[in-house]
Amino acid sequence: MERVSQKMSGLQLNLGPAKEPLGFIKGLEWIFSIFAFATCGGYYGNTSIKVVCPGVSNASLSAVFGYPFRLNKVLLGVPDKHCNNTWTEEVHLVGDFSSSAQFFVTFAVLVFLYCIGALVLYLGYLHLYRGAGKLPMIDFVITVIIAFLWLVSTSAWAKALTDIKVSTGPTFFLDIPECKKPGIHCLFDHVSSMGSLNVSVVFGFLNMIVWGGNAWFVYKETNLHNPQPDAPQNPGNIPSP
Repeated sequence: MERVSQKMSGLQLNLGPAKEPLGFIKGLEWIFSIFAFATCGGYYGNTSIKVVCPGVSNASLSAVFGYPFRLNKVLLGVPDKHCNNTWTEEVHLVGDFSSSAQFFVTFAVLVFLYCIGALVLYLGYLHLYRGAGKLPMIDFVITVIIAFLWLVSTSAWAKALTDIKVSTGPTFFLDIPECKKPGIHCLFDHVSSMGSLNVSVVFGFLNMIVWGGNAWFVYKETNLHNPQPDAPQNPGNIPSP
């Protein structure tokens, strides 16, 4: 009897759920989470300006920035000969956006790991998943929470990305005090494309939509949608009339 119980509770590989919305959508969520953290966490770019100094050759100053976007620690540098000793201060980019970026990337990685665990459960232990009323309910609650956190983390990251574009674009360089000194002229040169960062925001909101839709299919596995039938009454306990 014990061997039978162990066999029933062990691994039973079944690829059927991968063809059902429950498993298929989870696979999509796994892939989308990879795109979300990879397009954000793997980004590096640079921004630069051209400086016209009195009495010396023109200079080009650049700053390399990337994840986790602590721009206030990124040094723009100073021109050669300090622009004929008129450029006296080091210039850093403005803003620290690491909290929003790290929240988004860390959450995406955790979702990636959760999807792996859920797929293992669906494909290898579906008999336990559907045989125990608590597992589908736990899965449903986690799915709803993840959908909400995708909204929160992506919204925060989208706002941070907007500020990053301002801090590395022409607007920021107009406010550099050194560029306002007599005889010094600063011209914005270029900034790297942030297309992959835009893609990360798109995948963030796409993940929110997919997880929100998947909540319905997980809900259908719970006792809220499919209540367990009442156990039949033991005829031996029915009192005789």
